[in-house]
Amino acid sequence: MGLTAGIVGLPNVGKSTLFNAITKANAFAANFPFATIEPNVGIVEVKDERLNKIVEIIKPRSIVPTSFSFTDIAGLVKGASKGEGLGNQFLSHIRDVDAICEVVRCFDDPNIVHVEGKIDPLSDIAVINLELILADLEVVEKRLPKIEKKALLKVDSESVFEYQILKKLQDAFLKELPARMVNLTLEEKQYIKNYQFLTMKPILYVANVAEEDIASGNKYVDLVKEYAQKEGSKIVVISAKIEEELSMLDEDDRQIFLEDLGLKESGIDVLVREAYSLLGLCTFFTAGEKECRAWTFKKGMLAPQCAGIIHSDFEKGFIKAETYSYDDLIAFGTPLKVKEAGKVRLEGKDYEVKDGDIMLFRFNV
Repeated sequence: MGLTAGIVGLPNVGKSTLFNAITKANAFAANFPFATIEPNVGIVEVKDERLNKIVEIIKPRSIVPTSFSFTDIAGLVKGASKGEGLGNQFLSHIRDVDAICEVVRCFDDPNIVHVEGKIDPLSDIAVINLELILADLEVVEKRLPKIEKKALLKVDSESVFEYQILKKLQDAFLKELPARMVNLTLEEKQYIKNYQFLTMKPILYVANVAEEDIASGNKYVDLVKEYAQKEGSKIVVISAKIEEELSMLDEDDRQIFLEDLGLKESGIDVLVREAYSLLGLCTFFTAGEKECRAWTFKKGMLAPQCAGIIHSDFEKGFIKAETYSYDDLIAFGTPLKVKEAGKVRLEGKDYEVKDGDIMLFRFNV
């Protein structure tokens, strides 16, 4: 699918440490601002227990999980929208991602400097969100004078429509509200898609805590949770340092470490799952003796489009999709028994693929 989430935050909040843990890519991390300049891109497996269960039944020669892309973007500072720090680079890199994972410092550590001189997660969030809003406001205020006359004179309906949307957004930005919180119709959202407004991107807040707070949270986490709830966003609590240590262990040792911490799963697994969900992503499977594979698709996609994810020829020559559900495979035990129970369907071009579908595409090119 080529979708990616950008990891953003003020300098020294743990972005690059988190990125290292996610991708095991060893992105350069240091205790000073702008240690990350060029965005590092890493691919991480999406852990899905369903694929493991399918593999147990099918026993294929090859297993391919689906993956998700994270981009580590340079730390932002106050004034970025005006070019402060690495502002212009930061903003251009963030325009290229589909969702934002905003890392917020929720730990005290006198050995790690804070760019603003104090630990205040809500202030950190406000700095970043305001810079993104100001960058979007600049885009709107550059465009409005170019269409204002045509719109007010009603020269054409398109200018009127665009002007009304941009004025609505301008009013919100001046009140320091992000575009994602503006009440826009689907048609309006589609119309302004090419603007790539930064504050239209879905956001996930990542509260980075110390090891001792990973299970219980702390006062900083409570503040971020309350803020995210008001905005209709989600929050994931992680300890980037712990996650980096976990990433260096094998699976058995990881489980022992997690149990010692009182955790069922790592924060990274939760983060990947939430980022995946944030973008409306789902998974379908292909399953045969040669290979069992998980494929990422966007909710609402039709069978031919999903076939095209595997190969463009599959979409061009799509005929039917032999389909059954993961739940039916588990219930009946084997693909043959699923078929004997009449649970295998032949779906056509109008079929909307469901999360957990196991599919075999029939095509002719």
